[in-house]
Amino acid sequence: MQQVISALHNENVGQILLNEPLGPYTTWKIGGPADYLLIPHSKDQLVRMVKILHEHQTPWFKLGKGSNVLVTDKGYRGIVIKLGEALETLRFEDYKVHAGAAYGMIKLAVMSGKQGLTGLEFAGGIPGTVGGAVFMNAGAHGSDMSSVLKSAEVLLDTGELVKLGVDELEFSYRHSKLHDLQAIVTEAVFELAHGDRKEIAAAMATYKDRRLRTQPLQFAVAGSVFRNPEGHYAAKLIEEAGLKGYVIGGAEVSTLHANFIINSGHASAQDVLTLMGHIQACVYEQFGMQLIPEVMVVGER
Repeated sequence: MQQVISALHNENVGQILLNEPLGPYTTWKIGGPADYLLIPHSKDQLVRMVKILHEHQTPWFKLGKGSNVLVTDKGYRGIVIKLGEALETLRFEDYKVHAGAAYGMIKLAVMSGKQGLTGLEFAGGIPGTVGGAVFMNAGAHGSDMSSVLKSAEVLLDTGELVKLGVDELEFSYRHSKLHDLQAIVTEAVFELAHGDRKEIAAAMATYKDRRLRTQPLQFAVAGSVFRNPEGHYAAKLIEEAGLKGYVIGGAEVSTLHANFIINSGHASAQDVLTLMGHIQACVYEQFGMQLIPEVMVVGER
């Protein structure tokens, strides 16, 4: 590992942090340390960083805003790349929107609406970044990324930048081709439509009000924990299983939205994993349905 770290230092690829706890970089505020956390300050640094890691065959994991991620208590063995301000860009080109991977989805929806562009209203409550949203085909209110995305610039693990059209990304429910690649979305291009600013703002206000009333956003949460089984809602199944308010350690099933697990302030990753397993077992026992996690579990078990 020291050889690759020396190479990274020599190439000046940004900030390199040793044994950095990852909890503060996630919305759940949970997680042990990464051996090394790398923070590039430009796209060029990111590309050079990935090329060096590829040359030394060093494992790595990318981290955006840290929503929909559970880092284990033991942390990540290897290198974590944190995408920050270097990829937090935004540019409008008529009805097209070019957004960097680290740009927040909520902010993107707001800024697009102010430009009189409609199509991203559904994303006004998605807590992650553009890169993460493309990766998992994030969606809400009956729409998702596949309905508005035109293309994405992707950095492959070889250090090569490629452009993938929406069809090439092979989107499905909370999934994309990127799940099968070691790659980083660096920029996304959205194709929206011109709309009425007041109507866009009103729709987003309605969605925001609903979100505040139905989601425990005042707590440390990671978004929806489980995917919705076809024809069903995970939250409804969990609630009907009598699990609202169920607690294991510092992790609690939200009494407001049963598909959210709250970190009450002292939850460990193991608390969350144990609670997730209990939820899955109860729902399967009562309804014969297997809940599949929407959150990614990262790190050493």
